[in-house]
Amino acid sequence: MRILIAQSTEEFGALAFNEMIKIIKSNPSCTLGLATGSTPIPLYDAMAKDHAENGTSYKNVTTFNLDEYVGLPKEHPESYISFMKKNLFSRIDIDMKNVNIPNGQADDIAAECKRYSALLEKASVDIQVLGIGGNGHIAFNEPGTPFDSKTHRVQLTQKTISDNARFFSTIDEVPKSALTMGIGEIMRAKKLLLLANGKNKADAVYNMIKGPVTTDCPASVLQNHPDVVVILDQSAAEKI
Repeated sequence: MRILIAQSTEEFGALAFNEMIKIIKSNPSCTLGLATGSTPIPLYDAMAKDHAENGTSYKNVTTFNLDEYVGLPKEHPESYISFMKKNLFSRIDIDMKNVNIPNGQADDIAAECKRYSALLEKASVDIQVLGIGGNGHIAFNEPGTPFDSKTHRVQLTQKTISDNARFFSTIDEVPKSALTMGIGEIMRAKKLLLLANGKNKADAVYNMIKGPVTTDCPASVLQNHPDVVVILDQSAAEKI
C-alpha cells in the first residue's frame, strides 16, 4: 500500500490523475472503475483538463461505476449517472455505450444485481477509484458486509443517509437503499486508487491502514490487495 499526502486540493487531484493517466496511456482500451461523491471531483477535473489541453482520448475506454441509488430517476441531478455525466463524461470523448452503471430503477433488482455481476465477471478492471465512508465503508458496502460479496442491494445506514443529505434539499429525499458493487468484485481490480479527504475520514483511514482486517471496517480489506495507492489530504491523514 502506497500512501501519498496532498498539501492542497490541486495537488490532491494531480496525484490521483498521475495514477490514472499512466493506465490510460499504457492501454487506450483500458477499463476504469469510477466512483461518485465530492472526493474524486479534483481527479475528474484533472482528467477533463488534460483531455481539453492534450487530447487524451477515451473513445475506446470502458467504465464501471461502483453504485447507484435505488428508485432515483436517472434524470435526477443527484443520481450517480447524472453526477458522472456532469463531472466527467460530458467533458471527455467517451462513448456512452461503454459506460456501465447499475440500474437503480430496474423492475427486478435481484436480476439487475446478477446482470451487473456477470458484466464484472467478464471485465478486467485496470484501476478502481474508491472513496471511504466515515464508518469505513467502500462503495456502499457497510460494516458487516462479507469480503466475498458481489453486486447487491444495501439498506443505507442512518450515518450514510445523514452524510449524503447535504446533496438533497432535505434528509427525507435521500434514498434509503442502493445497488453496490461487492467487495469481492472491487478486490478483483488490478489496481485500487483510494481517495480520502477531510477530518471526518481520519478514523476510518487509520482503521483501513493500521487496524485489523475486519468487516467492521470494510476498507481494511485493502491491506490484502497487491497494488493499492491511497491519496489523502492532511486532515484525513492526521491519525496515521
